[in-house]
Amino acid sequence: MELRDIEIFLTLAEELHFGRTAARMHVSQARVSQAIGRQERRFGAALFDRTNRRQIRLTPLGRQLRDDLRPVYEGLNASLQRARMHAQGDTAVLRVGMIPPNAHDLNRYWETFRARHPRWTLRILYAPVTDPFAGLRRGDIDILVSWLPVEEPDLTVGPPLYTVSRVLAVPVGHALARRGSVGQEEAADFPHPTIEAPEYWIEGLLPTHTRRGRALERGLLVSNADEVLALISGGEIVSLFPAHVSRYWDRPDIAYLPVRDMPAMAFAPVWRTETENDLIRAFARTVRDLGPLTLSSPDRR
Repeated sequence: MELRDIEIFLTLAEELHFGRTAARMHVSQARVSQAIGRQERRFGAALFDRTNRRQIRLTPLGRQLRDDLRPVYEGLNASLQRARMHAQGDTAVLRVGMIPPNAHDLNRYWETFRARHPRWTLRILYAPVTDPFAGLRRGDIDILVSWLPVEEPDLTVGPPLYTVSRVLAVPVGHALARRGSVGQEEAADFPHPTIEAPEYWIEGLLPTHTRRGRALERGLLVSNADEVLALISGGEIVSLFPAHVSRYWDRPDIAYLPVRDMPAMAFAPVWRTETENDLIRAFARTVRDLGPLTLSSPDRR
């Protein structure tokens, strides 16, 4: 099998959709079909069950091939990456995905890691809040900075990075905007965004109920932070956030109100257990050595 055909097969085994696979691989759907057909002719059996046009499935042979090929492919990619980095004077790159927009708050971790490992490159990348663990599973990033809890069987949660209080974001003309702070019950008077992600994980940011059992209404579906902020500004929703967003997303049309009766959010590095390597272990050791931060609550805006 050619390397490109292996990449196409593994991507289709993850996406289970020819169109999405073609888009990720930057090829045509015909190229995907040709690659899979060529592999199936070589093996003399189907790798995918296509009886349902909306959703294909791996056959038992396809599942076995996926499980056998994935570690080999990842190992080969890692070897090629190390070779490229060595040729450029570096030995490896650690890619850290940030969901919260506060990389500056974590400078002491970045600087210490770089000082301890000058030949390694640390790269800070954006990670979306929707489908938050997909980047780890695709191999786009090595570590994800995420709020807790994270309860995924294939992921490892590292040592705590920081804790931070919460704020409620409302439009500046909102009925709550003049308050010095708000409580959960007041936040429950207004709709909040709906985010496509594991429900237990979203619960860590936007609980479904207050302590008194009152439901927090989930409103419009959003796919990124810009959409959330636009809907808040337009008065269609309010939203709970970790408090540091009031500094990083400071806007004249949005007020951030401290929430006085909710526990602080905890954040930690998360990675795929099977891809743990020396870089990930070194970063976790740096975090453990320095200990977690407690980020101060922002001034009212």
